[in-house]
Amino acid sequence: MPIKSNNNKTTSSSGTIKSIIAGSLGNLVEWYDWYAYTAFSLYFASSFFPSNNQTVQLLNAAGVFAIGFLMRPIGGWLMGAYADKKGRKKALTVSVLLMSIGSVIIALVPGYQQIGFLAPLILILARVMQGISVGGEYGTSATYLSEIAHKNKRGFYSSFQYVTLIMGQLLALGLLVILQQLFLTDKQLHTWGWRIPFAIGGVLAITVFYLRRSMVETVVLTQNTEDKNERGTLNALFQHPKAVLTVIGLTVGGTVAFYTFTIYMQKFLVNTAGFSISNATLISSFTLLVFMLLQPMFGLLSDKVGRKPLLIGFGVLGSITTVPIMLTLSSTHNFWIAFTLIMCALVIISGYTSINAVVKAELFPANVRALGVGFPYAVAVSVFGGTAEYVALDFKKYHHQEWFYWYVSFCIAFSLVIYIYMNDTKRHSNIDK
Repeated sequence: MPIKSNNNKTTSSSGTIKSIIAGSLGNLVEWYDWYAYTAFSLYFASSFFPSNNQTVQLLNAAGVFAIGFLMRPIGGWLMGAYADKKGRKKALTVSVLLMSIGSVIIALVPGYQQIGFLAPLILILARVMQGISVGGEYGTSATYLSEIAHKNKRGFYSSFQYVTLIMGQLLALGLLVILQQLFLTDKQLHTWGWRIPFAIGGVLAITVFYLRRSMVETVVLTQNTEDKNERGTLNALFQHPKAVLTVIGLTVGGTVAFYTFTIYMQKFLVNTAGFSISNATLISSFTLLVFMLLQPMFGLLSDKVGRKPLLIGFGVLGSITTVPIMLTLSSTHNFWIAFTLIMCALVIISGYTSINAVVKAELFPANVRALGVGFPYAVAVSVFGGTAEYVALDFKKYHHQEWFYWYVSFCIAFSLVIYIYMNDTKRHSNIDK
């Protein structure tokens, strides 16, 4: 008897809701911990990478961020395989614990002036742990939310993965705003205040670890020896080459666009447009709040019209509007103009972010679903999403920052080709088989 989705046949409505909440809270904390790094990097970059040039400091910090991303395929592979072999619940519990350990390490590690080169080395090791954690979290949580949802509400429920992902980023930025405006001076943030979010994240992750232990499992795991050998292996995954390549292809444009207009945008507004750190943080916070609220609406729309129209809409509009939006942003100094331009980009990107999790889950059978969602996605994100900020700063370093705008447009156009030729997974879902 093969591994199969539980499909909620024996799960009560209250148990389903509790499990969705537990899964979503864990996802929120994981992404808060992950994004706290980039939200506060403007303050701690000088502690680990001494230099008189802010762009060089940020470039080094972005390099460590990219290293964390390079570990995500390993996390997607290890945790995805574990989720397919042992269940989604166990994998989600392990991933949040690993994230907690990484956050505590960053909160406590001394700076470069105290321990020299060991400071950035320990920072890298902590980000490696977090990279493995978040690499496993995405695929497993995307699989979990897609499996536990009703057939006609999968787009809606799975959109909450990006709601919590964005909320985690928003909480990191919100904490930064609170510390900036109410509690700490700029000097205090640079010297020790940047450690606060990592300490908070470590504590929250431990709390979620206990919450996730009460989650409902979404798959039936048999004890059949042949079945065990087919669960969560790369050999079993590569029996679905079209699905693997589709995940990579549809992710390229979406991940570059997402990280450009969310993660990199705060630094872009400071380092290119000339906004103050506090104003750039406020703009990023406001746009992310609206962006977060859009996700369930787009997910619900996909349940009505299908996934493919939303993906094609993102691909077409993203390809033709990215360059003019970025060019205008680079020269504006008006708070509300910057907000409007970024918001236009994020509305377009919602056609991808709101449904990409369920699309990937619907491509694979249950025995390799967590691995199939997590591993190829993590490869694409590591190569393209995790390096977007670094590529942008490198172009700026050599005075060709406008080349980055075209790079983003090209990546979206590449994915558009995939969107056009792929099946609409709402109508061809492997979760139903």
